[in-house]
Amino acid sequence: MIIAQISDTHIALDIPDADRRATDLALSIADINALDPLPDVIVHTGDIVHNGRQDEYAQAAAILANARAPVYVLAGNKDNRTALRETFAADGYLAPNLDFIQYAIERYPVRLLALDTSSVGNKGDFCPERLRHLAGLVAAEATKPIVVFAHHPPFVVSEGPEPVHFESLEVMSELSTLLRRSGRIVAVCSGHVHRSVSSELEGIPAIVAPSIATALRYGSYPPHMRQKPTYYVHRIDPVRGFSTETRVAGDA
Repeated sequence: MIIAQISDTHIALDIPDADRRATDLALSIADINALDPLPDVIVHTGDIVHNGRQDEYAQAAAILANARAPVYVLAGNKDNRTALRETFAADGYLAPNLDFIQYAIERYPVRLLALDTSSVGNKGDFCPERLRHLAGLVAAEATKPIVVFAHHPPFVVSEGPEPVHFESLEVMSELSTLLRRSGRIVAVCSGHVHRSVSSELEGIPAIVAPSIATALRYGSYPPHMRQKPTYYVHRIDPVRGFSTETRVAGDA
């Protein structure tokens, strides 16, 4: 299975680099559309927009609608759950009866589990209700491998000024323990940190994608990459296992 991961597009309409952010997303979708083979899915790991406004979501959704592969979205700390749900409700995978945006996609050989780590602040949180819901999602199917997606990385991040991106170590530890115990999770993919990071969660590959919005991206990039959005292509193969490729939108 092939999964394209994009993150942290921060679409906004009334800031100096608004056009740049929209262009970065459009370039990324165009690059994904040109991949051969085409990814099975595209997962956006949150902070789709910057202010949680409906008009921002309308612009983001219009760009994402050009994707040739199905798109699944997560809530980040900048997102508004209500506006996000209203914008993407027609796609049918967002459960309308939950206060949080957390779901499983079952139609592929690999299960996709999307977590809602949003909190009132910048850091992530995971309440007991979300933890119980996740435990039910994990237990609902016992044979397929699982890739988990969350906006905030539920593991210590070795790069950048902050190693922990959750409200408390206890909350992060509870979530990490549940993920480790399933025995079938092949990767945990996150965003939020706006830089490329590779780590592991008790032997499980743990990946942080850079922000699609190039003006908000952290880290050192060679000159040919500085003005181009980057995203990840994850491959899950029964023989080769899990691998990640960094794609530079617009490069040959």
